[in-house]
Amino acid sequence: MLLWETYLVSLQLSLSCCWAFNCQSTTSSPDFSLPGDYLVAGLFPLHSDYPGVRRRPTVTFCDRSNNFNGHGYHLFQAVRFGIEEINNSTTLLPNVTLGYQLYDVCSESANVYATLSILSTLGTHRVEIPGNPAHSSPMTLAVIGPDTTTHVTTTAALLSPFLVPLVSYDASSVILSMKRRYPSFLRTIPSDELQVEILVLLLQRFGWVWISMVGSEGDYGQLGVQALEGRATQQGICVAFKDIVPFSARPGDERMQSMMRHLAQAGTTVVVVFSGRQLARVFFESVVLANLTAKVWIASEDWSISRHISSVPGIQGIGSVLGVSIPQRLVPGLKEFEEAYVRADKGTLGPCPRGSWCGSNQVCRECWAFTEMPRLGKFSMSSAYNAYQAVYAVAHGLHQLLGCGSGACAGGRVHPWQLLEHIRKVNFLLHKHNVIFKDNGDPLGGYDIIAWEWNGPEWTFRVIGSSTSSPARLDINTTKIQWHGKDNQVPKSVCSSDCLEGHQRVVWGFHHCCFECVPCEAGTFLNKSDFYRCQPCRKEEWAPEGSQTCFPRTVVFLTWHEPISLVLLAANTLLLVVVAGTAGLFAWHLDTPVVKSAGGRLCFLMLGSLAGGSLGLYGFFGEPTWPTCLLRQGLFALGFAIFLSCLTIRSFQLVFIFKFSAKVPTFFRAWVQNHGAGLFVVISSTVQLLICLMWFAVWTPLPTREYQRFPQLVVLDCTEANSLGFMLAFAYNGLLSVSAFACSYLGKDLPENYNEAKCVTFSLLLNFVSWIAFFTVASVYQGQYLPAVNVLAALSCLSGDFSGYFLPKCYVILCRPELNSTEHFQASIQDYTRRCGST
Repeated sequence: MLLWETYLVSLQLSLSCCWAFNCQSTTSSPDFSLPGDYLVAGLFPLHSDYPGVRRRPTVTFCDRSNNFNGHGYHLFQAVRFGIEEINNSTTLLPNVTLGYQLYDVCSESANVYATLSILSTLGTHRVEIPGNPAHSSPMTLAVIGPDTTTHVTTTAALLSPFLVPLVSYDASSVILSMKRRYPSFLRTIPSDELQVEILVLLLQRFGWVWISMVGSEGDYGQLGVQALEGRATQQGICVAFKDIVPFSARPGDERMQSMMRHLAQAGTTVVVVFSGRQLARVFFESVVLANLTAKVWIASEDWSISRHISSVPGIQGIGSVLGVSIPQRLVPGLKEFEEAYVRADKGTLGPCPRGSWCGSNQVCRECWAFTEMPRLGKFSMSSAYNAYQAVYAVAHGLHQLLGCGSGACAGGRVHPWQLLEHIRKVNFLLHKHNVIFKDNGDPLGGYDIIAWEWNGPEWTFRVIGSSTSSPARLDINTTKIQWHGKDNQVPKSVCSSDCLEGHQRVVWGFHHCCFECVPCEAGTFLNKSDFYRCQPCRKEEWAPEGSQTCFPRTVVFLTWHEPISLVLLAANTLLLVVVAGTAGLFAWHLDTPVVKSAGGRLCFLMLGSLAGGSLGLYGFFGEPTWPTCLLRQGLFALGFAIFLSCLTIRSFQLVFIFKFSAKVPTFFRAWVQNHGAGLFVVISSTVQLLICLMWFAVWTPLPTREYQRFPQLVVLDCTEANSLGFMLAFAYNGLLSVSAFACSYLGKDLPENYNEAKCVTFSLLLNFVSWIAFFTVASVYQGQYLPAVNVLAALSCLSGDFSGYFLPKCYVILCRPELNSTEHFQASIQDYTRRCGST
């Protein structure tokens, strides 16, 4: 409460000081005032500010001898014309007359003076402050204007406690939409929040991600640049350079020269200039002096179609200019109204003494009316329509408040806050344009997108697109744009060019727009949602180096129908047939010396073990399953171990009988009596069986999907290759092979019919070579055909051992029956005995 009282006291003191220092009795010109039942105030920049205004402690009134502002003049006349139309209407505010009190706000002090005058009681120089300021009765019910954000924030702050409606036609700053600070503010121009969104969409439309930003000092430029930078950064646009043109800047001064140097060094093609008209002209005059050309300049709404900027000498050579502007709408009849105003005889006012008053806050040497009508340019046209629209918004709000819908208005005393509530709710058509305010006081609507065009020295602009709000959208016809580059190509503004497909961006420096292109590694891909990180493919997918997508892996295994499989299956089946045939042959000639010398009935165990190992090889074909993984290596390992055990003991027996039985008869008798050969085979086979059982229990071979061997394949296999159980089983078979080889080699000088050393030794050497070759290949190749290599090694091993031991005997039985006799074997033994005796 104390803060509020302090504010009101300071307000009263400010108003008192204004009149104490500067004010005198005045008679307002009819140009600036019109009596009526209800008064509307208007604030317009009819004249330009001049140096020194902000440094003086007194109110500076607007002297007509200063620079005349044609833009403000059209706003001024649009409000007068709108009120005249409303007063002549029989449907809007019937039997009620609107009056106006218009002010020239050429400076900040003049703007404050005008605002305080609005709050004063009619006919006095005092602001009445009742207990509730909202119930005060100021001279006017509503205010139209002023133009700049700086002036509006001052006026809105002074009017808000009294809830006097303030409808601006030209202030677009986002902060004015904050209802807690400016509860009585509305506007007929879109806010900079929408403008920022449209500018970002414009940058994205042409792929401009490396830009510079320049703003003007003050709320409009600084807040606009701040909001634009934040929004652009969120959308992946990098700001390489940012600066503010100060109020004190002059074309080509040291401050502007420094800005031009840094702007050139930034290396951006696109520059967004979010600035008011006055400082934008200073900036572009400096751009021309610095000879900054071949750029794209993005214009904010305040200067995009202003002749104040396009008239800068040499500006046609700076490059392309795109921007946003308020849609062009004419005020029907305004041009004729202004022409009639100029033609009217204003001489009756006569000259007035120096220092007298021409208007509400104008001092002039001679009180002549405006005798020259400035050209109604496109920029002034749109602003004039916004001012005209603001007048009608106030009128429609008053129309509803006074209950004029019945054909007659109720009249009576009206407080500003009452009118404010109804203005917020207005919804009407004005020349086919819908006028409505959102909850924050902003209008519905969008912007036009424009591009500058030059025909020699003649400047114009073309509407190349439009935008809408809620949500913000952009529609541009790019064929209408005349770019400054060769072949009318869209200029690029990037720090680094786009990477090739499948190449990630590795950022260097401070901006993510500056990067190097690095191809994604194999097994990863670049998702378009994230250009800065390669993502790994799923397990069932693969990708080559530099890929932007993943591909399904091909599932491979040793199928039954592949050519190599057919060859191996045929060979294995042939081996089984031959083994079965040999078993039948040996059974038929079981009592012959050849079969007895080969081991007799032990041969059937050897042939059966070879057949079992051969049957296990079928498990390598087709998609691996749990049974096939268990049987294929296990059955082979056990069968081969039984065969090697039989081969070892058979070779050992022959060597022992012929060479050592006479030397150690006791051991020989014990060996024979206790069935040493059979016992050895059982024990040896049992050891391998236990190893296999432990292998299956602890390191169970299971089907697996192998992803590491080939990036594009899923190899179906079993897990036994890397297990300790597999290595133990294989090592045990290796030990038996060495034992069999040693015993066979010791019997190389036995009788010819018993001498199996050559063939057995060769077959065991083939066994060693086969497995050495397999493990060598497996160490360098882990492809889908590795099972085929394994089958080939196992088949070579089985076939070699079978051929080395059984084929010579089959040959004797089938082709040399004369050698399959007892006499022949006895002769061979006698010959061996004679050789040993002679030795």
